[in-house]
Amino acid sequence: MMAMTVVTYVVKVLKEYFRQGCPCLFRSLTGLYCPGCGGTRAVRYLLQGEIGRSLWYHPLVGYMAVVIVLESGAWAVRTWGRKKGWAGTVRFLGHYEAEVYVGIGIATVNWAVKNLALFWWGAELIP
Repeated sequence: MMAMTVVTYVVKVLKEYFRQGCPCLFRSLTGLYCPGCGGTRAVRYLLQGEIGRSLWYHPLVGYMAVVIVLESGAWAVRTWGRKKGWAGTVRFLGHYEAEVYVGIGIATVNWAVKNLALFWWGAELIP
């Protein structure tokens, strides 16, 4: 009976600890947000159709969703065009390097804004 109570208590503590996913090691050690903080919740809200909330938690997730859709569409058109014999005129978007740099920029600005708000004003932008 005692073992069951201990197990129940441990499960309750673990559920509370992992309530919003695995805690961020960077956040636990420094008290600051990491560049990816909020990404998991942003994906969850994007999949639920709450785009604004997703962008609030991490705008990189929305950006990457748009890039994936556009690149997949370009790939589909090129594949279809190859079967029709006019593949030479259709290309992928092919801006991979620029897409990566824009993504890094979005993550960096997001990280800086959230940490500045936390550091100077004590505002936790990701509850």
